[in-house]
Amino acid sequence: MEPTIYLFFKGNCLEAMTHYADVLGGQINGIFRNADAPDPESRMPGGDDMVMNMAMTLGSATVMASDNTEEMYDKPRGFRVSIAPTSREEFDRILAALAKDAQSVEMAPDETFWAERFAMFTDQYGTPWMLSYEGTKAQGAPA
Repeated sequence: MEPTIYLFFKGNCLEAMTHYADVLGGQINGIFRNADAPDPESRMPGGDDMVMNMAMTLGSATVMASDNTEEMYDKPRGFRVSIAPTSREEFDRILAALAKDAQSVEMAPDETFWAERFAMFTDQYGTPWMLSYEGTKAQGAPA
């Protein structure tokens, strides 16, 4: 059994998930919009372009997402999507792309006792992220 991350957006799901796929090397697998519903009862509130459900494969993980109307949307709280780039250069590239126009930066990129680079921020789409590059501080890494 593997957990699946499911993200909600305020009408910009397709834009956000396409951005994540581009930045992180993911693959969009399916998109179902309101317009695809077989009948009016199967639709969610909102227009034809609202994403009812979509999926992205990212490594062995699946990230799913959908749009919500302004009234149904709740700001994400109590979690972060955690990414562990395998190099300092990859950390910097991902950080620059995901943190561009961030809503907030909770921890600017810096060294910690457990990682060469660590950062926490909430991106322009409202998704809370945590990036960590352990580098030489990884358990078992050569000193």
